[in-house]
Amino acid sequence: MQRGNKSSRVRPLGWLGPVSSVATSQFRYSTIHTYKMAPRCPPRGIYAPVVAFFHEDETLDLEALKTHAERLAKSGVAGLVIQGSNGEAPHLLHSERQQVIATAAEVLKQHGRPEAVIIAGCGAQSTRETIQLCSEAKESGADYALVLSPSYWSEWPFPRKPVIQKFFDDVATASPIPILLYNFPAVTSGIDLDSDLIATLAASNPKIVGCKLTCGNLGKLHRVAHDERIPKPFAAFAGKSDFFLHGLVGGSNGVIAAAANFVPKVHVKLLELYDEGKLKEAQDLQTKLSQADWVLVQLGVAGLKAALDRYFGYGGGRSRRPLGLVASAKFEGDNDAVLKGLVDLEGSL
Repeated sequence: MQRGNKSSRVRPLGWLGPVSSVATSQFRYSTIHTYKMAPRCPPRGIYAPVVAFFHEDETLDLEALKTHAERLAKSGVAGLVIQGSNGEAPHLLHSERQQVIATAAEVLKQHGRPEAVIIAGCGAQSTRETIQLCSEAKESGADYALVLSPSYWSEWPFPRKPVIQKFFDDVATASPIPILLYNFPAVTSGIDLDSDLIATLAASNPKIVGCKLTCGNLGKLHRVAHDERIPKPFAAFAGKSDFFLHGLVGGSNGVIAAAANFVPKVHVKLLELYDEGKLKEAQDLQTKLSQADWVLVQLGVAGLKAALDRYFGYGGGRSRRPLGLVASAKFEGDNDAVLKGLVDLEGSL
């Protein structure tokens, strides 16, 4: 009986292919057959959670993605987050996720930014699928995984905290790349990771190397950044432009912010002002960012893409249904004045 060749056999979960074609632990494979060692945790800086682009038939628009990733690569951001909330991860097939990661990684290399970090959103409702997403992310060129809490069973009658703790520990242990905890109660049925749980997880598993706190709790961010139980370095990121400067004061590792898609250089400038001790200038710039962030938050993921199309001329502003298009009227009046002011500043930097 013919058994079939090696390439046709069923692969176990987490199989990463031959060593010659993928990265080994914390190394990214490049086109010249060398490996890049990723740091223990993502470097301090600005990270843009890249939006997903689609054609009218809702297939991936990889050319628009390349245009966007090139603009980000040239802006000075420390890295890209692929398939975060703004990347419409729940709307993408596994194969599409891999396409987007690989495309972004290639753009970074083409434009002289091979050191820039790629963090891939890998949250799923089961431990098994989350581990699979982490493995696929690494195959495609990601350095780290960003993992949301599972939330489908959040109202069932069993102790929630031990289940969530075991979920993250199991995922981190099995993942071929380090993970960051993603705390975003608005999309996880209200599940909110507290600072003690974050510290416990980070202290017990060396592959948990950071967190993104989109909850907006600056006290939590400060506690996590300075918790002596957590091995250092540990990358505690603010999760919105709205409290970027406040997070820096509290000891954050920078920001992963949707508005960094829109005006990445402005974010880089704010970090520079803070590091140079120019606090008043940083506060003034934070005010402008907070105003723009509020406009974009009210318009949602589709609104952010519509803003990119309106002010930068690419992408088409389309999302996958059930998300729809945002009408151009939403960008008139005060909203236009706020956003156009930042676009002009971005162009001057």
